[in-house]
Amino acid sequence: MANNDISRRQFLGAASLVATGIALVPGEIFGVPAYIKNLGKPNSLFNGVQVGAITYSWRSMPGGAEDILKYCIDCNISAIELMGPTGESFAGAPEAPPRPNLAPGPDGKRPEMTAGQKAAQTEYAAKLAEWRAKVSMDKFVQLRKMYNAAGVSIYAFKPSALGTNNTDAEVDYAFRAAKALGANQANVELPNDAAETKRLGDIAAKNKVYVGYHGHTQQTPTWWDVALGQSKYNAMNFDMGHYVAAGFDPIAQIDAKHDHIVSMHVKDRKNKQNGGANVPWGQGDTPIVAALELMRAKKYKFPATIELEYEIPAGSDAVKETAKCVEFARKALGA
Repeated sequence: MANNDISRRQFLGAASLVATGIALVPGEIFGVPAYIKNLGKPNSLFNGVQVGAITYSWRSMPGGAEDILKYCIDCNISAIELMGPTGESFAGAPEAPPRPNLAPGPDGKRPEMTAGQKAAQTEYAAKLAEWRAKVSMDKFVQLRKMYNAAGVSIYAFKPSALGTNNTDAEVDYAFRAAKALGANQANVELPNDAAETKRLGDIAAKNKVYVGYHGHTQQTPTWWDVALGQSKYNAMNFDMGHYVAAGFDPIAQIDAKHDHIVSMHVKDRKNKQNGGANVPWGQGDTPIVAALELMRAKKYKFPATIELEYEIPAGSDAVKETAKCVEFARKALGA
């Protein structure tokens, strides 16, 4: 058996102890430093291009901090965009109430939440806002150290704390937590309101952490321009797959706006004329290989973030499919 295989087993065994709250030696990550020292670490930096993944890709699987770290190792992912619930749960956030089933009925309409469900959501939002305003950053630092010791960095954080209904204290928290995690950006969907992007950009600047604005098929070549003009900390979390489905050329956009891109979501979608479907990599109209080659040639330093959105085939799972995307990118970059 290879040494890397042994060390990975050791690591995962230690991680399971962490998950159950067992610390072998207080104050030391996993309790056994030798496990970390000998760990076979993932590496998805391919010929100068950092390939990462948004942890949303594994939404169909358990999402605890130790679970996510295991998926990174299994996929050979060494850098991630961390979704908020994983980090906040690790840091002790209030538990969310059960999510109401709002799936469309036979008539295609979504049911309204009951008065009780609405009250529970309102109460939870208030508790979460209070927690965010007061929480210490120590657990976020601990999470960063745990991931870094295993060879995984966190370059982006995406909590539900950057919306128009979130307080300034929550927004400030999002950037402070991102910094504690080692990230240079906290990401959110681009608001339609210029006053809101100004607010976010100002609080981002205070923390010297970028806000990466993400979009779907509403993206256009000039869609971010107002926000980008408001603050140097307003930036782009560009989604090249959605951009293709919207009918545009992502290569031209990457070349034109690379100075403003802090991370780029990579997925394969059919273009607008072909219906826009999410498909396995290599089967759509998104020029993934050309984009990765451009990043390598121009030495662009923003990460290419795998976002798994196509339907997972029978017999597979999200980790196996993400690993296929990593291998696709590795080959595309000649690593």
